[in-house]
Amino acid sequence: MNAPKPKFELHPGDPRSQALAAADPRMGELIMMIGNLATKPQGPLFSELARSIISQQISVKAAATIRGRVIELAGELSPAALSAQSDADLRAAGLSASKAAYLKDLCDKVLSGRIDLDRLQELSDETVIETLVSVKGIGRWSAEMFLLFALGREDVVSYGDAGLQRAARWVYAMEERPDRKYLQQASSEWQPYGSIASLYLWEAINQGHVDSGHTFAERRPGYSS
Repeated sequence: MNAPKPKFELHPGDPRSQALAAADPRMGELIMMIGNLATKPQGPLFSELARSIISQQISVKAAATIRGRVIELAGELSPAALSAQSDADLRAAGLSASKAAYLKDLCDKVLSGRIDLDRLQELSDETVIETLVSVKGIGRWSAEMFLLFALGREDVVSYGDAGLQRAARWVYAMEERPDRKYLQQASSEWQPYGSIASLYLWEAINQGHVDSGHTFAERRPGYSS
């Protein structure tokens, strides 16, 4: 149904990374600290949406197990294959009743043409989000992750992502605030590469910097106490 999906392969010399560093020196320091990073290749658009629904609010390991059972049951993660399964069989594969209903709603909207996955790339970010949140079980955060990882959009900042907020507070040494809107303070200089900034912030968590107990300044290369 869809061509292979884009992925990000970033390094400090990438023009997008360099543009971010020029606009926001602190982000530039983070980019140098992280170095190279790459996102995982994505599957077909429908399967990525189905995976997102299956994975909600459970561990990565549990999601992989259930996804494997669903694929074994249906043969593949496609609208026709999933819509042909009974709710009872989907639940026997490990899906909750609500997730089985969400998958069926996604299948129905794709098969009926109400959502044309092949045309999503032609739509603006907000229109894609509006389209996807019409599916039961897909909220704004899931739609934003789809925009970034499946469609490869370069200017996505998910303000509802707690990890991004935490990483932004650490990088920019912000005082604690009740509304926890650290990204909103930090992101004004990131356009049109909000996705690139987000990927570096997530990688700062993945590499253990944010939760190291050290400040951003202490983790920078060349720091000496």
